[in-house]
Amino acid sequence: MLSCVCTAGFDLLSWCRGLWWADLCVMTRLLGYVDPSEPCFVAAVLAIVFNPLFWNVVARWEQRTRKLSRALGSPHVACYALGGVILALNALRSHWFTQAMRNQPRMDSLDTPTAYQAGLVLLGAGSVLVLSSFSALGFTGTFLGDYFGILKEARVTTFPFNILDNPMYWGSTANYLGWAVMHASPAGLLLTGVVAIVYTAATLYEEPFTAEIYRQKASQSRKSH
Repeated sequence: MLSCVCTAGFDLLSWCRGLWWADLCVMTRLLGYVDPSEPCFVAAVLAIVFNPLFWNVVARWEQRTRKLSRALGSPHVACYALGGVILALNALRSHWFTQAMRNQPRMDSLDTPTAYQAGLVLLGAGSVLVLSSFSALGFTGTFLGDYFGILKEARVTTFPFNILDNPMYWGSTANYLGWAVMHASPAGLLLTGVVAIVYTAATLYEEPFTAEIYRQKASQSRKSH
C-alpha cells in the first residue's frame, strides 16, 4: 500500500515538473520573439499596470474624503467623470497594446486560419462578458459607484455574475487574448499575461473592500429598522 502511495506521489511530482518545464519552454519561446525594451511594448506594460492602480487609488480617496463629489457637485457627476477618465485610459492602453503587436514579429505557428478563428471566438466571448456585465451593473455600478456612495440594494448575482466572478475583468482579458491570437503576436500574448496578473491583483485588493462597503450598508439598514 505504501509503495502504491509513493509511486502515485512520484508520478504526480513528475507530472508537475513536466508541466512547469512545458510552461517554461512556452515562455522562453515567446520571449524569443519579443523585445521588451521596444517603446510601445514598454508603454503598453505601463498602461496595463497604471490603469487599475489609478482607479483604485482615486476611488478609495473619494470614499474616504468625498472631495471629488463635493468639487463636482454630486456623487453621480463625480462617478461619471471618473468613468470617462477610465474609458479614455483604457482606450490608450488598447492603443499601445495594438502598437506593440504591430512593432514585433508574428509567430508562424499562430498565423493560421484556425488560430484566427479561435481568436475571434475569444474576442466574441470576452465582448459578451464585458457588455453583459455593463448591462447588469449600469454605468455607476461598472465605474466604482459604490465608492461614491451609489449603492445597489444588493450585490448583482444575475448573468454573467452567476457563472463567473469579476466577469468584466476576465472578459477584457479574453478580448486581449483573442486580439493577440488573431494577430499571431507573441508580444500580445505576453501582454495579455500581464493583464491577467494585474487584474488578479486588482480583484484581491478590491473585493474585500467592496464587500465591507455592502456589509456596512446592511448593518446601517438593520439599525434603522
